[in-house]
Amino acid sequence: MPSNNKNSTDGWAGNGLVTDMMLYDRLTAGVTGHAERVVIGLNWTFVQGPNGAGFAHTPARGTAGCYGLPSPGGYGGKALTDLAALWRSDNVFERAIGVAAVNAHWNRFDLEASRANGLDLLRDEGRRTVIIGRFPGLQERLPGTAIVERNPEPGEFGESDLDTLLPDAAYVAITASALANGSLAQILSKLGNGFAVLVGPGSPLSGALACMGINAASGFIAADPDACARVTAEGGTVKSLRPHGRFATLQFTSN
Repeated sequence: MPSNNKNSTDGWAGNGLVTDMMLYDRLTAGVTGHAERVVIGLNWTFVQGPNGAGFAHTPARGTAGCYGLPSPGGYGGKALTDLAALWRSDNVFERAIGVAAVNAHWNRFDLEASRANGLDLLRDEGRRTVIIGRFPGLQERLPGTAIVERNPEPGEFGESDLDTLLPDAAYVAITASALANGSLAQILSKLGNGFAVLVGPGSPLSGALACMGINAASGFIAADPDACARVTAEGGTVKSLRPHGRFATLQFTSN
């Protein structure tokens, strides 16, 4: 059973304040190299660096602030650190590029990590297991859990319920889309001492997350970046990416 002792993670304790700037500072530290290509697809944004490739969830058209990019054709070839700085852009498409650039640094082609599904680290403890994001098939596997969505369906919870759900949660799964849309810091600030895992292709596989309350990160490592770029450009989903890489999970606390 995973440890849920967050006081062991570099001084982090439950109910600690996490800001988006803290996430940015921790995850951009040490980013080097140049982007070999940048692809913005219907579902995913993809950045390939010299040693790895990163994804971020592409904002949906119609999202507030979702306009054209200011420099189309000018992102590929830039230093990853310059692209990572777009994390702080007011343009949501550019923020997605920034997050993907950070992930291109951390999710290296040669990274050694468990192939376990990060969602398998969860236990069904009823509403004390909180799932932020609608993961396909998870409700059947963990039927008693609290599912949280921005636009909840019947039986699900809304974001306003996180204030009451998270402090007492024993297990929390957070979609990596929360990093791209800027909501992750607020979510982490509401956590108690439960076991939290960040899940999705947009998860940075970095131990820097541990000091902010995340116990494990489960992301994606590209094996064939050319194929990943094509799938991204053609509107591919997670299922479409699966043959061209491997899912990988890093756990930051010991049993």
